Amino acid sequence: MKRILFFLIAAVTLNSCGYNTLVEQEENVAKAWAKVETQYQRRSDLIPNLVSTVKGYADFEQETLTQVMEARSKATSINVDTENLNPEAIAQFQQAQSQLSGALSRLLVTVERYPDLKANQQFTQLQTQLEGTENRISVARDRFNEAVGIYNTSTKKFPKNITAGMFDFEEKGYFESKEGSEQAPQVEF
Repeated sequence: MKRILFFLIAAVTLNSCGYNTLVEQEENVAKAWAKVETQYQRRSDLIPNLVSTVKGYADFEQETLTQVMEARSKATSINVDTENLNPEAIAQFQQAQSQLSGALSRLLVTVERYPDLKANQQFTQLQTQLEGTENRISVARDRFNEAVGIYNTSTKKFPKNITAGMFDFEEKGYFESKEGSEQAPQVEF
């Protein structure tokens, strides 16, 4: 009887001190992270099709294609475990994804010199899918940051901060803007 009473008191205490809320919020962060990874994987899956379409144009710069595939390989090799969503791990993941974004941007700029390629229906469909995926990535990252914000705030507010400390609920990292992205690019004609 004493054991049952002890477990009931412990359950009520844990619930009232926010333990269950912290668990739920941590799960929401993990779920939001999975959605981010899904969108990045979608982008990664589109790249080989894009590259093979572009390869069909014999005089296309091979170096650009190689850079895209190398950046893709690096980006897909970095995985962040949901148990390790700290700022450093997020920054490392984001750095690899930014390198891939840069390589893709260079590829798309290079394509401008190939009117036949720009007119290729398969290429334009892949480019449209890639643009849509970039939008999905942005939305998924925003939702991830919202989930992290709610979780991190809860771990810092009293009395949940006590529970967070007792049960090792650690702060999660955010996706952050690239340095210099607050400035609009200059366009010259």
